[in-house]
Amino acid sequence: MSRPLDDLDIDLIELFSADPHVGVLGAARRLGVARGTVQARLSRLEADGVVASWAPTVAPAALGYAVTAFLSLEIHQEAGHEPVADQLAALPQVLEAHTTTGTGDLWVRCVARSNVDLQRVIDAVGSIDGVLRTSTVIALETQVAPRTGPLVRSARSPEPGPPRARP
Repeated sequence: MSRPLDDLDIDLIELFSADPHVGVLGAARRLGVARGTVQARLSRLEADGVVASWAPTVAPAALGYAVTAFLSLEIHQEAGHEPVADQLAALPQVLEAHTTTGTGDLWVRCVARSNVDLQRVIDAVGSIDGVLRTSTVIALETQVAPRTGPLVRSARSPEPGPPRARP
């Protein structure tokens, strides 16, 4: 990020997170700023990488993928992580993968339709060239859903400008 977030940035992110259909004009009206200001701020937040996507958040369970699991993978070190990551990306049930420290080399979040289907997914991951071993943890219930709101609010500029009237 090239600059800290100010109150307007945070208000915009919170507004679009709560109401993705608000649109630029609606946001300008709700926040009491010019339409051009909203558009410029949104463009800058996107260019700075603060807003990573405008895509909808999809609930895998609503698509029939009720089981979520985390796989820790140990891989051959000679080939590196990228060949394994490329093959993981080819599996639609793999939602994300991260290089990690500790006993595993990659941490993978995946979904499946059932425990039987999860076994198939684990077998597919385990058969990837370069994967030595997998260890699986099944998520039973989500205690804290994916979120960024508190993080956005904590990223507020340490030296705020003049106070802005909040809607």
